Amino acid sequence: MALPRPASDITFSQATERDHLAHPTVNTTSNPLPDAKTLYKRKIFQHRKTPPLHFSTGGRLSSWPAYASAQVILQNRKPCSTTNKTGARDKAALNISKPRYLEQLENYLRKELLLLDMKKDNSEELKLQPYREIFEFFIEDFKTYKPLLSSIKNAYEVTLAHFREKIRSLEPLKAMLVNVSEDCNEKILAIRAEERYEIKMLKKEKINLLKLIDKKNEEKISLQTQVTKLRKTLAEEYLHFLNERDARRILVADLNELRYQREDMSLAQSPDVWGEDPVKLTLALKMARQDLTRTQKELNTMKANFGDVVPRRDFEMEEKKNKELFEMVENLRSDFQDIRKEYDMLLQVHMTIVRDRDEFSRDLQEIQRTSTPRPNWSKCEDVVSGGQERWQFLSQGKSSDQLVNVLLEEIGSGLLRERETFQGLKEKTSTLARFFLDYLKKRFGDASAMDWSYTIFENVKLFHSSEVMKQFHDVLMGKVDENVYLGQRELVSYLLKELTNSDSPNEGNLTLDQFSMVLKNAFPLKTDEQIQELLEVAEVQLEGIPRDVHYRFLFVEDELGASGPFIHKLWEQAENEKKAYLLDLEIELGPNRAAETTPERLRHALISIDPSLDEQTLDNYLSQAFQTPIAELEPEQSQRQDVLLTHLQAGAIKRMGPRELEPAS
Repeated sequence: MALPRPASDITFSQATERDHLAHPTVNTTSNPLPDAKTLYKRKIFQHRKTPPLHFSTGGRLSSWPAYASAQVILQNRKPCSTTNKTGARDKAALNISKPRYLEQLENYLRKELLLLDMKKDNSEELKLQPYREIFEFFIEDFKTYKPLLSSIKNAYEVTLAHFREKIRSLEPLKAMLVNVSEDCNEKILAIRAEERYEIKMLKKEKINLLKLIDKKNEEKISLQTQVTKLRKTLAEEYLHFLNERDARRILVADLNELRYQREDMSLAQSPDVWGEDPVKLTLALKMARQDLTRTQKELNTMKANFGDVVPRRDFEMEEKKNKELFEMVENLRSDFQDIRKEYDMLLQVHMTIVRDRDEFSRDLQEIQRTSTPRPNWSKCEDVVSGGQERWQFLSQGKSSDQLVNVLLEEIGSGLLRERETFQGLKEKTSTLARFFLDYLKKRFGDASAMDWSYTIFENVKLFHSSEVMKQFHDVLMGKVDENVYLGQRELVSYLLKELTNSDSPNEGNLTLDQFSMVLKNAFPLKTDEQIQELLEVAEVQLEGIPRDVHYRFLFVEDELGASGPFIHKLWEQAENEKKAYLLDLEIELGPNRAAETTPERLRHALISIDPSLDEQTLDNYLSQAFQTPIAELEPEQSQRQDVLLTHLQAGAIKRMGPRELEPAS
């Protein structure tokens, strides 16, 4: 195959003809520039001409050595010289000069780049224009390679135009992401502001309570000081009165002695006394003195025993004050404990909000990273069997992720129709995964059992949007306990039984009030908002409730075993109630999810948040949490708190009664 003719094969006449061209024609139809750029280009073209070609003396284009091409335009570094041991090659390179046409092109490119205004927004596109013009000179001057160079230029121009359009299409998405990010930041700042305000108010209330406690303590200290001072004053008064008593006793004794002496003297001087018996008088005087001495001793004993006793009225007043102060201190202590508990609860709520905020932030980052333009789902109408009507029925009210699942199911349903199916038997005595594998081995043999299991498992994944298939897949993978499915069926059967019992004529109809009353009686723990949600979903499913509720239509399943919106809402509320139940349990256990928890501590936490739990249900919850039979559960056995909550989330648990039991009458 012959090689293409090089540029040096152009004849001298062809090169001379190009030298006489004043203004070369530039082909820009493949990538038209904006008006401003076009005007700028025309202005430049008015002041320049096509650089003339430089020819060799032989009439052909001068060929510059290939190794001299290291001198690139607008490079600041010095070219590296390649030398051999003799240095002959460097000398040859220094003797060879550039072609004049190449120097003219380099000078033209350098001048054009210096004339550009690099401060504009489209500076990169303006910078590309001189290079485009140089390339067009080559295309126009080298006729032999013009088709190839034109195709190369057009390919690059088309690619650049494609990327410009793609950038323009992504600009609205960038603005939307900026708006979403700003909204999320505003919400986060609002939540932080509310938290700071609440914490500030709690701190102020705490400081006020501490000040009140300090004030009461100061009053108590003041009262104790007054009591001490009164006791000291009482002791001083007691000593004073004791001294007064002794002095009075001495004075009374002196007075009695003087009176006795005066009586003796008067008896001795009185003429009437001589008629009395002196012995009798002496004896009477002696007995009187003995009585006086005994009375004086009794008086002294009484004063000694009851001298420091306060009056009963003062004692009762002081006791009453002391009791009031004690009650006040107890009330303050109780208030402080309540405030401390409330603060701990608020702290846990704050931690939960912070964790949710972090999750939302991660979700936002993931959305920003993976957000793509919305696909055109109308293209699937020709692919899905049934055409446009069936596709509209399948895609109504579904998100993009759900539509992908629908497409996978439609693709997989064609494969399933070509394969053999089988009916399961009701003889399961172990877990569903073990029973499933044993059944396949029994039905198809050990060699084909694994092939069948993989085939069925992959086809189950195709129908992931079907609730029955999704539950079957989750139970096989161990994500959900089989009791969850049984609990959902029991919940539906229980509600249907309650509605049937209220339907005395057994006609399948109930009034709206009767239907609402049955829901409230069947689910006493549901709030009025939840009951109203069930009524609204039932109204939508029954396409309006004029007078009577045909409740049996709410429990009808389609051909794939999928339940209606009413049953889905009932299951959704049960799942939300379970999440709230586990959140209360997490708060009761503490904020540290990595802490080790024993069975006894978990038992106390469950009883604290759900006092109506019976022993059998409580043992089932403990066995589910620790994944161990209750008979083999050791008291010292422990497990991480987050692991226990994950195990309980996978099981069928629910609240058995209100958190606070009503006091018995």
